[in-house]
Amino acid sequence: MREAAFVKQNKEKWIAFEKAIHFNTKIDPDQLASGYIQLTNDLAYAQTYFPESKTLLYLNSLASQAHQKIYKNKKESRHRILDFWTTEFPLFFRHYHKTLGVAFLIFAVATAIGSLSVLNDDSFVRLILGDAYVNETLNNIAKGDPTAIYKGGSEIGSFLGITINNIRVAFLAYSFGVITSLGTAYILFSNGVMLGSFITFFYTQDVFFQANKQIWLHGTIEISVIIIAGCAGLIMGNSILFPKTYSRRISFMKGAKDGLKVVVSTIPFFIIAGFIEGFITRYSNMPSWLAFLIIGSSLAFIIFYYILYPILLKQKHDQRPA
Repeated sequence: MREAAFVKQNKEKWIAFEKAIHFNTKIDPDQLASGYIQLTNDLAYAQTYFPESKTLLYLNSLASQAHQKIYKNKKESRHRILDFWTTEFPLFFRHYHKTLGVAFLIFAVATAIGSLSVLNDDSFVRLILGDAYVNETLNNIAKGDPTAIYKGGSEIGSFLGITINNIRVAFLAYSFGVITSLGTAYILFSNGVMLGSFITFFYTQDVFFQANKQIWLHGTIEISVIIIAGCAGLIMGNSILFPKTYSRRISFMKGAKDGLKVVVSTIPFFIIAGFIEGFITRYSNMPSWLAFLIIGSSLAFIIFYYILYPILLKQKHDQRPA
């Protein structure tokens, strides 16, 4: 069927459905559901036979608006929050594992660049971290306590300040996606260079093991979820660069919503990281086995929740009978 004939055959049905959802026209729920199913069928047909047409853009937009209209007043389960964390989000995030891989790669390359730069130029770490921080850390190293900087201030004050700052960085990584993926890539890259410089600085001072044993207590979760927040920004940025069959506006709205869902998922983890940094990292005399138990448990939890669990859940979901 030619596109003109397809439009002529279905135009009145689409217009009537559009009026029903836009002007709150009274319509039987069964008729509304039937109209939505017909619309999605027409959308699938247009995607197959008219992939570059304005008809496809129109149907995409109408289907998106209809979905929001139909489900916005849906009665939520009392277990909605639990369902979100245990089922809805992991299944949703499985679709963005490749994007997470890209975010990790950007961060890893930047970290390597920061590390190599410090190894080849002693002044580079001062350029990245600032003279005040480097001088204070050198004094702490001379006193035999490389991570003494984490002992300053009250425990609660440190916890709140660190948590708020980490959440700010996460939303910054996400929000920079509004200027396409390049904006978020810049945030990931700059933070990666900073981490590489920071860690390698302790190596050049011969306190690598002692310092990292404390830093990664909170850093394991903190760095992991910054990368995940970067994934959220890339999702939004990619929606602008690669709208696929959607109009660029609809694609951006979908990407912004999906990215926000990802970055919101990181907030509890930043709270955990802030708690560890505020209340635990300051104890530099902690036994090594305990420190590495906390680090290993943190890493395992992140990998399980964001990578392994979504894969397992998706496999289980796909195996259910239709």
